[in-house]
Amino acid sequence: MKILGISAYYHDSAAALIEDGTIVAAAQEERFTRKKHDSGFPAKAIAYCLEAGRSSLRDVDFVVFYDKPFLKFERLLETYLAFAPNGFVSFQAAMPIWLKDKLFQKNMLIKELGKSAPGLRLDDRLLFSEHHMSHAASAFYPSPFEEAAILTMDGVGEWATTSIGVGKGAELSILKELHFPHSLGLLYSAFTYYTGFKVNSGEYKLMGLAPYGKPVYADIIQKHLIDVKEDGSFRLNQEYFGYCTGLRMTNRKFDLLFGGPARRPADRIEQRHMDLAASIQAVTEDVILRIARAVRRDTGMKNLCLAGGVALNCVSNGKLQRANVFDRIWIQPASGDAGGAVGAALAAYHQHAGRSRSVSAADSMRGGYLGPEYTQQEIEKSLSSAGACFAVLSDNEFLDTVASHLADGKAVGWFQGRMEFGPRALGGRSILGDARSPTMQKNLNLKVKYRESFRPFAPSVLSEDVAEWFDFEGVSPYMLLVAEVREDRRRKMTRAEQELFGIEKLNVPRSEIPAATHVDYTARLQTVHRDTNPRYYDLISRFKDLTGTPVLVNTSFNVRGEPIVSTPDDAFRCFMGTGIDILAIGNCVLEKEKQDPALKLDYKDAFELD
Repeated sequence: MKILGISAYYHDSAAALIEDGTIVAAAQEERFTRKKHDSGFPAKAIAYCLEAGRSSLRDVDFVVFYDKPFLKFERLLETYLAFAPNGFVSFQAAMPIWLKDKLFQKNMLIKELGKSAPGLRLDDRLLFSEHHMSHAASAFYPSPFEEAAILTMDGVGEWATTSIGVGKGAELSILKELHFPHSLGLLYSAFTYYTGFKVNSGEYKLMGLAPYGKPVYADIIQKHLIDVKEDGSFRLNQEYFGYCTGLRMTNRKFDLLFGGPARRPADRIEQRHMDLAASIQAVTEDVILRIARAVRRDTGMKNLCLAGGVALNCVSNGKLQRANVFDRIWIQPASGDAGGAVGAALAAYHQHAGRSRSVSAADSMRGGYLGPEYTQQEIEKSLSSAGACFAVLSDNEFLDTVASHLADGKAVGWFQGRMEFGPRALGGRSILGDARSPTMQKNLNLKVKYRESFRPFAPSVLSEDVAEWFDFEGVSPYMLLVAEVREDRRRKMTRAEQELFGIEKLNVPRSEIPAATHVDYTARLQTVHRDTNPRYYDLISRFKDLTGTPVLVNTSFNVRGEPIVSTPDDAFRCFMGTGIDILAIGNCVLEKEKQDPALKLDYKDAFELD
């Protein structure tokens, strides 16, 4: 049985194909269109998934959309009626779009799908899953657990913003929900907006900014904005927010509460913004821990699965893991709306079609490597057409050469195997650097990624060596857990360094791997495993042989505002438009200094701020 899952029309459109319960392929539309967070119909992602599954749309048993448009329209309409006459301008702008397109998405989907299969009738094969059921299914069904509690948290689906469920075998049921407008995701996004970052993409910046501040506003948030009960259930005080009635997340009363208007994106980041980031992060962690403890108590489950946009908050995930509320935690690597395509397809397979589920010791996301890959011949043809100068090496020569470049402090664009599904680069489409370098973080941020200097980078560490470098037990293959660097790997700071505030902390080396150590001695870990990514594992092993350090800095292969590269052409353009020194693609190695200067591009302002 083949099932195609689709997520579209909000943000991060994606497609996924499963065959007999196995995830064959999954990808976000943005990787093909080169439009960040592309929300359009995922025609290119669907075409890729069908090609990867050696299928056509005629071979697919069901097509499943990840939410129910009529329920979402009901929420929109009821919200406007509840707050009327406030929000009429927003209502007037939204209604024509809904009445023209979104309300009749079934017809739209049939029309779009029909473009690739003219004459094919899909009415009886098109299904719709509820938004949080899609998230829950994406969390539980690929997990390595026979049974588990399931917690999904995001901005909002149709009505639900937080849901608690239980999965046993192939059965999955939602037990409790919190409904809009009371949303932990929207609360976090309100502070994302207020501190000058873009909603639905800048939340991870807010998380990265938090360690530079102190949670001095946490009490104010808890007193005025959110009423949290012991079991983690909560209500938001709508007097301070604008998302129900307008196009702003916050309002004038919110501005007065926190001492001024929202920061504009081009404005300087001040200590107040860092403290706000620290405060909302602390409140978020408190709420999640309360919910988790209640879920454990109420369900009796030893395992927990997480999905939804809030599950991408790896700092909260790390705190939750260290709290030992559950024996084991598994987080869907594509926890946002893109992952809803996988969840919708799996929900249809196990619930609608009634098919059984098999569980393995590892999860069934295949390391997250579910996107396109290219043969050596295709790579060489692409590079030659672009006018690139490259050397083709044997496997051993290739790994030795790239490891040597890394040990020499070079920034390496690493393009190997299948592209990752989800927001993280996991060693398929990555930019790599030497974690020992005290200047690598600054260089990668400013000269390669063209983004804010405070942004931290993740360490990729050999799975068997993780406990030698971090206070961490277990695995973190998807870069979704934060752990502290071990005490004996830290550098003792001077008194003057300890007294630094805010962004002044940035350039102080804090450990033996300063490029991957955040200002609070934490790191967003990726454990690298031979069985899921043997080539990346072998590269880090060669680097360890050269340097004694089994850790590399890993960041996504793109610049600020650009989707992660997908094709060899994308990779070469990004290489020539940035400060990347070396491109390692297939078995080809390209050195920047050997390229034709006429091919150089200026990527610094090529994409919008993310």
